[in-house]
Amino acid sequence: MTADTAQSLARLAAERVDHRFKGLPPDADGLTVAELAGQRRNLFTGGFATPVLALSAERLEHNLKLMETYAARHGLAFAPHGKTSMAPQLFQRQIEHGAWGITLAVPHQVRVARAFGTRRVFLANELVDAAALRWIAAELDADPDFELVCYVDSVRGVELMAAALRDAGATRPVDVVVELAAGEGARTGVRTQTECAAVADAVAGTRTLRLVGVAGYEGEVPKADTERVTAWLRRLVALAADFDKAGRFAGLDEIVVSAGGSAWFDAVAEVFAQIPELSLPVLKLLRSGAYVSHDDGHYRKLTPFNRVPEEGALEPAFRLWTQVVSRPSAEQAFVNAGKRDAAYDLDLPFAQVIRRGVAERPATGVSVTALSDQHAWLATTPEADLEVGDWVGLGLSHPCTSFDKWQLIPVAEADGTVVDYVRTFF
Repeated sequence: MTADTAQSLARLAAERVDHRFKGLPPDADGLTVAELAGQRRNLFTGGFATPVLALSAERLEHNLKLMETYAARHGLAFAPHGKTSMAPQLFQRQIEHGAWGITLAVPHQVRVARAFGTRRVFLANELVDAAALRWIAAELDADPDFELVCYVDSVRGVELMAAALRDAGATRPVDVVVELAAGEGARTGVRTQTECAAVADAVAGTRTLRLVGVAGYEGEVPKADTERVTAWLRRLVALAADFDKAGRFAGLDEIVVSAGGSAWFDAVAEVFAQIPELSLPVLKLLRSGAYVSHDDGHYRKLTPFNRVPEEGALEPAFRLWTQVVSRPSAEQAFVNAGKRDAAYDLDLPFAQVIRRGVAERPATGVSVTALSDQHAWLATTPEADLEVGDWVGLGLSHPCTSFDKWQLIPVAEADGTVVDYVRTFF
């Protein structure tokens, strides 16, 4: 950890706890985050108010170690997508667990990462905003250790980027990779080989951009399955080889080939292991990000570790603790967390456990059927033992929309002891 990063993280620890941070103990107002963490309060008895989102300390560490090991085993550099958490403390822990850098999506996220000392950023988007490019040019010129790689996916985009950087007086070129689209009807990216060559030619015609490789996102492959994803990844590798044969990477130290969301990184590892020898070393850059907290829904169903269990298993690290506030009938109950608190863009939360006093048991016969703004609707069967006042622990789907609802998240050990707080910036 650099001195600048340590100082920036120390500022987070010195932030005062107050009404901005939901779920935290009201009697902690005025304490610094470090002081509150030092008290090691219990999540269930230490004054926390429901609803409160918590991260499992043990599962978080497990997931960090597992992906570090996975990337090393498969010879991959790792730049996890930081937009999942937008938590500089987690960025730093990922880097300490071997990450090459952090992947981000928009300029604001890059500014957050830079404010906390992140030295390497992969920007998985074409950046054409002149104001943002001026700022990036200034960052690159001021810090020779700062590395940024950015997508390009159109000649027009290249022209806009080059003009903005030229007008900003940039002295260091911005490194770019041609983004290969995942297919017709997919999201961003260049559709054809001919168009890829045209974009690369446009980059070569500038003095403010430098082509360093190719990249894309296999998660957008239409009707994605192993066969289709693998075929697209082979197209990506072939594009890198074609560019190299044409001399487009002359003068570099390495060639960047990058892909990898959280659903198909096993296919990425397999295909990237078969990259042919090129004229330069290849930085095989994986960008999976949702692993850091994993989830109980979307990614738990899709994780590559389900297909290759011998590689290990990620563990869901989030739990949203709520409280039963209404039990109007034997078939229905309501808890005090809704759309403002729980991810719901892909799957509803999952009722997992019930706490009454110090006793915790499975949430048998309890399911979430809908969310209002501040309530979750629960359906209950005759076997459900549920009363007003009980705490209900909910598992969540899709961590990308869990972190953004909570600005300061307790990190709790298995017995409920809160050992840290993670600050997010969305």
